[in-house]
Amino acid sequence: MTAVGFLRPQFVESFPAAMEQEVLYVSIAYNTCGHLCCCGCGQEVITPLSPAQWSFTYDGENVSLTPSVGNWALSCQSHYWIRKGKVQWSRRYSPDEVAENRERDRHKLAQQPGETMGGRFTRMRRRLGAWRW
Repeated sequence: MTAVGFLRPQFVESFPAAMEQEVLYVSIAYNTCGHLCCCGCGQEVITPLSPAQWSFTYDGENVSLTPSVGNWALSCQSHYWIRKGKVQWSRRYSPDEVAENRERDRHKLAQQPGETMGGRFTRMRRRLGAWRW
């Protein structure tokens, strides 16, 4: 398990069947980014792009992702920022902080016009499943 220090962007329509380490896949068509967890555990990390979730900037060479990536559902529970392609590690959150973060995220999603959390995630899972096959 080797931690990753840098992610290079790869713009794709859909994600490959097997993601490569050190690549941040950006799908404009599906408003989603994906990568293998930077801690080296090999788990896929999906970051939906929307005003209530993540956004990215591309400077012609590298990508930054905002806000940080907190992999609370993964066993590694890694937490990092992706800034100009560089992985910058953040501190671990306590269980209470994780719960507060999740609640804040649920509230932000609920505020998006025409979207419910359940419906949005169900559609996202279907899209991701279709991408794989």
